Amino acid sequence: MINLKKGSSINLEKDGKNLETMFLGLNWGKISKLWGLLQVNVDLDGSVTMFDKDKRVIDTVYFNKRRSNDSSIYHTGDDLTGDTYEDEKDNEIISINLKKVSPKVESIVVYLNSYKGQEFHTIPYAKIRLVDGSLAESKKAFAYFDLASEPGFQGKVAMIMAKIVRNGDNWKFVAIGQPASTRSIEDTVKLIRHQYL
Repeated sequence: MINLKKGSSINLEKDGKNLETMFLGLNWGKISKLWGLLQVNVDLDGSVTMFDKDKRVIDTVYFNKRRSNDSSIYHTGDDLTGDTYEDEKDNEIISINLKKVSPKVESIVVYLNSYKGQEFHTIPYAKIRLVDGSLAESKKAFAYFDLASEPGFQGKVAMIMAKIVRNGDNWKFVAIGQPASTRSIEDTVKLIRHQYL
């Protein structure tokens, strides 16, 4: 399995063949207070936005719109709490059928927004794992991106996690891991258009 770092990228292929289906597992922890005696729920919202070559928005998938217009992306639903203990279970899952993605789409950006405005430096971890296959027949994760809590995340309530970029007939996954101050999906999308495409 590949452990991705900020700015690193991998081609989405396996054994020389392009991946057709995959999913992104998003995982995060609750905030611990009073020396671990109090666990505070963390409601992060995982979303993806699809852009064309001119940075125009094609579609956004999130907890309140769980399937893309081209049926290539599916969101399993909202997690309102996070994990008490660090584990490998996904809090939210975004499934992508790369073969079905509209030919207009050049990039798909994955990001998190903190629904209650909890800052990312207080959230113990936020991870993303890439798994080959569909939800029904998933296989082991082939890549992993772990964003540990950092002092630089103070005041930041959103996280631009990664983007999937069309690369000829294939796709490339690029780990970003940059925090942001945007409080809504709409403002996060504006930021992505200006800084991450």
